[in-house]
Amino acid sequence: MAEENKKENKKIIIAVDAMGGDRAPDEIIKGCVEVFGLCDNLKIFLVGKEEIVARKLDEYKSRELNFDIEIIDAQEVILNNESPTWAIKNKKESSIVKGLNLVKEEEADGFVSAGSTGALLSCSTILLKRLPGISRPVLATLLPTINKNKFVMLLDSGANVDCKAIYLEQFAHMGYVYMKNIMKINNPRVGLINVGTENLKGNIVTKEAYELLSNSDLNFIGNVEARDILSGIADVLVCDGFVGNIILKNIEGMAKNIFGMLKNDIKKNIFRKLGGLLVKPAFVNLKKKFDYNEIGGAPFLGLNAIVVKIHGASDYRAVKNAIMQCVSFVKNDLKEKIKLVKA
Repeated sequence: MAEENKKENKKIIIAVDAMGGDRAPDEIIKGCVEVFGLCDNLKIFLVGKEEIVARKLDEYKSRELNFDIEIIDAQEVILNNESPTWAIKNKKESSIVKGLNLVKEEEADGFVSAGSTGALLSCSTILLKRLPGISRPVLATLLPTINKNKFVMLLDSGANVDCKAIYLEQFAHMGYVYMKNIMKINNPRVGLINVGTENLKGNIVTKEAYELLSNSDLNFIGNVEARDILSGIADVLVCDGFVGNIILKNIEGMAKNIFGMLKNDIKKNIFRKLGGLLVKPAFVNLKKKFDYNEIGGAPFLGLNAIVVKIHGASDYRAVKNAIMQCVSFVKNDLKEKIKLVKA
């Protein structure tokens, strides 16, 4: 009991990339400041150009807010159009590399970035290494379902465009561990994204993955078609990163365009405008469900440390929620539980 209390009271330290994303550093810094209203025993390392970050942070210090933030100077930024392997070798003073090194040296418990996905994945894999028995780290994204306050985890959502069947099985195990321990779902249902529900459907990889998952100790429900992703039929959905990223971008685009079409249609006459006012709260709630800022970020599961990727266009809410994800990972020993995943 004493050991548990000591662990509970231990300060959690999260490193945050202050320079990554379209809205850095303003929204990043705002998210870091505001998270202190949600969490005790937290310290944040803001990694970025010291003179810029310090000037922005000073704006909050005058408001008598209680936050524990330390600036780690990093004068370089890895751009989205730069090769990840080149950037790792040539931009050692970048916010991503320096932030990940804080985690590697165990000075921080986790890292959050809205920067280049490719660079973040490559740097994380090289510097932090994979967990024993894990072939590939996986990008795991939470998506809303038709069930109230329920989510489905899609993995891989973009880290590995080419996969072997064994990778998909490992992704399933890691997603299961996440949903059970972080989302508190008892015995999460695992599905395999495919072109049909029959067990003989799909390509060579999905057929092999189906066999592996069928013979695993997971709660495998079989193949799931793309139209059922948001239906709540499963808690974990597995696919390769090529398929997963297309699904993710399609859902993003569909949600944005459908709301746009509805808005245009409602504006056509006064009666529709009046009806629109009546259903506006429902539309606001639905739009909120598809807002990535409300969820936070997508963790890279399977690494020897906690890394969370947030959308490049994220605002302060995504930053705040991603930091809280990291806190939850630490408190639930997620890394140690994923270590139990079978090779």
